[in-house]
Amino acid sequence: MTTTNPTTPADPRAVRRKRLAWFGILLATTAVAAGAWAYLSNPALRHTDDAYVGGQLVQITSEMSGAVTRILADNTDWVAAGDVLVELDSTDARIELASAKAELAQAVRNVRGLFASDARSDADVHLRLAEFNKAQGDLNVKQTLISSGAVSRESLRHASDALSAAQAALASAQQARAQALALVNNSTLASNPPVQVAAERVRAAALAIERTRITAPVSGMVAQRSIQLGRRVGPGEKMMTVVPLDRLWVDANFKEIQLQGVCAGQPAKVTADIYGRSITYHGTVRGIEAGTGAAFALLPAQNATGNWIKVVQRAPVRISLDPSELIQHPLRIGMSAEVEVDTRTCDSTAAPAKRQEQSAIHDARAAAADAVVRQVIADNIGADR
Repeated sequence: MTTTNPTTPADPRAVRRKRLAWFGILLATTAVAAGAWAYLSNPALRHTDDAYVGGQLVQITSEMSGAVTRILADNTDWVAAGDVLVELDSTDARIELASAKAELAQAVRNVRGLFASDARSDADVHLRLAEFNKAQGDLNVKQTLISSGAVSRESLRHASDALSAAQAALASAQQARAQALALVNNSTLASNPPVQVAAERVRAAALAIERTRITAPVSGMVAQRSIQLGRRVGPGEKMMTVVPLDRLWVDANFKEIQLQGVCAGQPAKVTADIYGRSITYHGTVRGIEAGTGAAFALLPAQNATGNWIKVVQRAPVRISLDPSELIQHPLRIGMSAEVEVDTRTCDSTAAPAKRQEQSAIHDARAAAADAVVRQVIADNIGADR
């Protein structure tokens, strides 16, 4: 007789756990699908992976001719604004400055002499005026005594001649005073024309020396160095480039059908390929470029042909990045990125603030040249002025 084993009944708790597990997987899948659908179907989001990091390429050029005697920066070096990058031979500029200083010193001393001549002519006018008054008094006295016979007519004639001579001497002194005053009137020693002419030459020579030290106008990383020691450069010749890595942006090339509703001030999320989706940059739309990439190409497309095929164009949308985020997670120009712009809010009347950039290098050079001029004048001005 054959016996059969009865089927072991399933554990109800295991069955329940299995059903709950499958139910949880179903819920998670549904949530992910719903989220993906909501993301993909949200018309307010604009997404593109045709985006690249951009930035300024500050070219370092020479302002004068000269031979390179020193190079203080190379590619990948970080420099601060005002750091000296290249030095040129300053021998000729120093000789010119020494000559200009001597001319300024001589001009200051000559003008000091003009002021002294003016003071002397003023004193001479007072002296001649006193002599004229004395001669006038003597003549008046003798005219009152001539009737009594106490004074001879010859003595009266001599007194009249002395008055005429004193009057002529006074007029001559007054003309000399006017001539001396014309050279110094309404001016100080420093503002006198000869001194100003010499001072401008000193400023030019001092600026020439300052320009032999080529400095960085902005802080950033050095790139594209092309200068070598001993090479003679001319004005405007490019020597290297400084890239301010804290001022980078992203140019997102959106299709023209995606640009409706995109305007300045909208928030944007940026992910760079170097970090992947683990790092997100929070940017702001600065605006849409004035033309498509094809329009600004070196050889623009000519569509007036018989075999024309329509191609969807792309226009760059500039996304400004937060400098603090760039410091934490540095980027480099030309890196690939993905951009997502939220277009739910758009104020078409609000224009982005204009970014103003200014370098203090030229002001510092002018201040240094002015200091040289003041020092030369102070050394030769003396204690009288």
